[in-house]
This record gives sequence, structure tokens and C-alpha cells, in this order.
Amino acid sequence: MSVTGKLRAVLAGGAAALLAAAVLPAAAAESGVDRSAAAGRGAPYLYLGWGNPPDPATVMNASGVKWFTLAFVLSSGGCNPAWDGTRPLAGGADADAINKIRGAGGDVVPSFGGWSGNKLGPNCSTPEALAGAYQQVIDAYQLKAIDIDIENTDEFENEAVQDRILNALKIVKQKNSGIQTIVTFGTTTSGPNSWGNRLVDRAKELRAGIDVFTLMPFDFGSKDIYGDTVRAVTGLKDKLKSAFGWSDAEAFGHAGISGMNGLSDQQEMTTVETWTKIRDWANSNGLGRLAFWSANRDRGCPGGGVTSQCSGIDQPDWAFSKVTAGF
Repeated sequence: MSVTGKLRAVLAGGAAALLAAAVLPAAAAESGVDRSAAAGRGAPYLYLGWGNPPDPATVMNASGVKWFTLAFVLSSGGCNPAWDGTRPLAGGADADAINKIRGAGGDVVPSFGGWSGNKLGPNCSTPEALAGAYQQVIDAYQLKAIDIDIENTDEFENEAVQDRILNALKIVKQKNSGIQTIVTFGTTTSGPNSWGNRLVDRAKELRAGIDVFTLMPFDFGSKDIYGDTVRAVTGLKDKLKSAFGWSDAEAFGHAGISGMNGLSDQQEMTTVETWTKIRDWANSNGLGRLAFWSANRDRGCPGGGVTSQCSGIDQPDWAFSKVTAGF
């Protein structure tokens, strides 16, 4: 999935512009969850600007996964969207990958933002302008869903930009019938921090219509990835219940997990077995989304450390994607 700043900085290395599936629809009153409409809820991140990107068809054929969260849409200058801020929406490697994924029966969720890079949130001066930038990408690929990866001090820890993003997503929902909107952000081991809680509260106050609030439970001081992931997402569920008045089931349906396969840059370890337990817990509680960072790293390299093109642990290639395909 999307990754924290430290890991992106470590792994992207020489990337020139370093910088999370269709999900459950929010009901008109921001309360119900229609699981029959869910499709592609399990969607590993795939980053074509980094980490020896795999052929998506190879991953799909080997694992059964159908959807990818395609990272990252940034600003190419001002309020103009481009992949990594440099690659065009049309005619490049990213458009080719989308065509290949769709040709194999899958689809994509473009992810905007991330930890680093020149992001659209701070560059677009109004919600209307930011919604227009999102719309360019929606129109380019006739999208069913978008993911906004809100991180760092320029977006996540910035009240004005948080509100700008939420208001822009409200406009996107108004202009695109059925579009699914996801926000992805960091967490503590017990749930959202003050900035995450603010994001949830403001989404309610602004009537932004966010479909899934996805936590990134890694690089958060964990000694027990499974237990801390469950605690963090349960904390998010409780926050969503409080803010929106949802039941446990409704709140879980609007919650998601975006983990990190193998080693995190804090040396937290998520094994295939642990990810399977997380997937099973997510299924049993009816979560709205399951993703991980990243398909690029879904290859074994025991003892390899934290790298961009493998997990740093002993695993069969595409094992995390295979587990995710069961969500």
C-alpha cells in the first residue's frame, strides 16, 4: 500500500519524483453499507515509478488478484495531475498498465498523494480546482474509485488542506454517480491520532460522503502487527461510530486496512501467515478495503532488508497478493 515517508525516502532512491478497488458505497445519509455493490475491495498498491515494477498480468495470473491501487498521482506544476508528477495520464506506462489490467478482467484505483513529492492538495488553491484535477484522472480512465493517500505535514497535518481535500471529494461524489472515494492515512496502535480523528470529524461535518477510511497500520511502533492492526482498526471503528452514529457493522464496513508486506522500515515484520490472519479478521468483520504496500515488494528475499523490489523475508512470489485476492 502507500508507505510512510521514511520508507519512501529509503526505497525510492534515485526516483526523479518520489513522492491504495472499488469499495463499499456510502448511503445517501452516510450510514448504510451495501455489500452487494462491493467489487475489487482487495487491491495491492502497484507503483510503476519505483521498485522494478512487475507485469500486473503476471501478478494477476499467479495470485488471482483483480484490482490494483495504482500509485501515485501528483502535481506536474500547479494544479495539473500527472503520474509521479512527470508521466502523462495518456499514452504512457501507467495507461498501458491500466489497459493490461482491464484486459485481464481487473481494474484500478489511482492513488493521489503519498508522503513525498509535489502534491495536488497544497497546489490546488480551492476545493473546486482540486476536484477538477481529480476529475481529469477520473475522465482519463473512466474510474469507479479513487484513493487519496493523505500524509505528512503538507496534507494530513494541515487543517486547510484536509478540508480542501474533503470538500473536493464531496464535489467529485456530486459529479460522478457511483464513484467510490477512499481516504488513507496513518495510525497509532490504538487507532487514529488527533489528525486522523479530525479528518473523520470533518468528513462528517462537511458531508463529504467518504466511502472508506483506510488506516496504514505499520511504522507505528508495533511489536505485534496482527494485534496492533486489530486494535487500531477497532479504534477507527469506534471513532466512526461516534462521529456518524453507525452500528459496529456499518462502521467496520466503512473502515479499511492498508498494510505493509514483509519488513517495514521500523523492522516490523508482517509474514504471509500474519497477513492471512489480518485478511481473515477483515473478512469476518466486514471491512470495506484491504490493500498493502506493495505488489512491487511481493517477492521473497530473506535477509534482504527493506528494499523496493522484495519484502525482505522468505516468501513465495506474489503470496501477499494471493492472500489479498481472498478478501
